[in-house]
Amino acid sequence: MDWWVWILAGFALLGLELMTPGGFFVLFFGLGALAVGILVAVGAAGPLWAQCLWFSALSIGSLALLRSRLRSLLQGSVGHGVGVETLVGEVAVLTDDLEPGAVGKAELRGTAWTVRNVGAQRLLHGQRCRVHRVDGLTLSIGPE
Repeated sequence: MDWWVWILAGFALLGLELMTPGGFFVLFFGLGALAVGILVAVGAAGPLWAQCLWFSALSIGSLALLRSRLRSLLQGSVGHGVGVETLVGEVAVLTDDLEPGAVGKAELRGTAWTVRNVGAQRLLHGQRCRVHRVDGLTLSIGPE
C-alpha cells in the first residue's frame, strides 16, 4: 500500500479520536497508521502483509503500554485542583458573627459555605478567615 494511504488513514483515525468521548483507543491506531506510513515512505515496511503486521503490532503495543499512563496523566492534570480539599488555606469572608465552635455562613470563591469557627475567639461579620480543614461541605475556619 502507498505511504500516503497510511498517513491519510492515520489522520482520519486521529480525527475520529477527537470526535469520540475520551476513551483513548482510536488514538493509538491513528499513531500506528502514521508510523507505518513513515516506514513505507522510507522503504522499511516491506510488503502489504508486513505493513499490516507492523500496524497491528505498533497500535496494540502502544495501546497496551501507554493508554493507562496517558489517562492517569490527563486525569491527574484535569482533576487536580478541583476538589473541596483545595480550599484549605483559602480566605473566606464571614456573613455571620461566629462564636468559638459555632456554625455559620461565609463566602468563598463567590459561593456561600457552611463554616465552623475552630478558633478560640469570636469572629465578626465581614471578617476575613483562613480555611484550616474541610469536613464534607463544612469548612473549619479561624482568624486570618
